[in-house]
Amino acid sequence: MAEKPAFRAAIRARRCLIPATGFFEWTKADGQRLPWYFHPREGGALAFAGLWQDWGPEDLPSCAIVTCAAGTAMSEIHHREPVTLHPDDWSLWLGEAGHGAATLMRAAPERRLARHRVATRVNSNRVEGADIVDPLIDDGDR
Repeated sequence: MAEKPAFRAAIRARRCLIPATGFFEWTKADGQRLPWYFHPREGGALAFAGLWQDWGPEDLPSCAIVTCAAGTAMSEIHHREPVTLHPDDWSLWLGEAGHGAATLMRAAPERRLARHRVATRVNSNRVEGADIVDPLIDDGDR
């Protein structure tokens, strides 16, 4: 990221936290995209490592979620995952605790995230409702 022109300045000076309760990733089977929902095993929220920037002629505020190589559990689904930060690491990521934010760009600790399959209706950007994260099948909530 420090070498890509689009992110070079942001990684040094415009880091942020992006809150979420979970995220989706997809696998493919028989030509169909199958969605999975990842969330904190213990409940609560996540904080993704993010970068922000004012973009375009109108200086539209925008952000990007930082990703890293997938950990063992995630690699069964996708080759990368969002960098999730523990609250103890927030000040380091934001630059308030000095240098060293690069050490945080790693996969979530094993067993931190749980996952389950959800209905393929989440493949549409028009779907709404809290029930979109309801389990489709029991996958042991790994």
